[in-house]
Amino acid sequence: YAHGFPFFCVSIGLEIEGELEWGVVYNPNLDELFAAHRGHGALLNDEPIRVSKVSSLNSSLLATGFPYDIRTSEQNNLDYFREFALRAQAVRRAGSAALDLCYVSSGRFDGFWELKLSPWDCAAGYLMVREAAGRVTDFKGEPGTIYGKECIASNGLIHHEMLDVFREMASVTT
Repeated sequence: YAHGFPFFCVSIGLEIEGELEWGVVYNPNLDELFAAHRGHGALLNDEPIRVSKVSSLNSSLLATGFPYDIRTSEQNNLDYFREFALRAQAVRRAGSAALDLCYVSSGRFDGFWELKLSPWDCAAGYLMVREAAGRVTDFKGEPGTIYGKECIASNGLIHHEMLDVFREMASVTT
């Protein structure tokens, strides 16, 4: 946003008693309003959306982001980026986790991963993916929470392959 790159949004997630109930993400550049209500599905400009049906990582278009401390932290996502770039059809990095998650929910991306996220980055998007029949976990496969620092979101069909990448890389580093 600060550089005039037109990939930003307004993202609002409502959590009630520990449950994400509502998520709304607005992209003013494309006039796209994504909305989800727990148990009622996900919408893009009032039309129902679903995750993609791509069934292999090799055929998948993925998205990710990088933490602000990429230059100083060993947990900077570069190793994961390299590995996914070699295994997926392609990887994109545009800069808004909320929109990336909405793009998973609408089938534009097949999967997404990132680390060091904050609740305001992902609350609405997590609900959007789940309500569009996708899956959200941490890097170990545990259910994703907006207070966790790791996120894998996918159409569900490639999720196990994405998790395999994290498991393989964890076994190499230990």
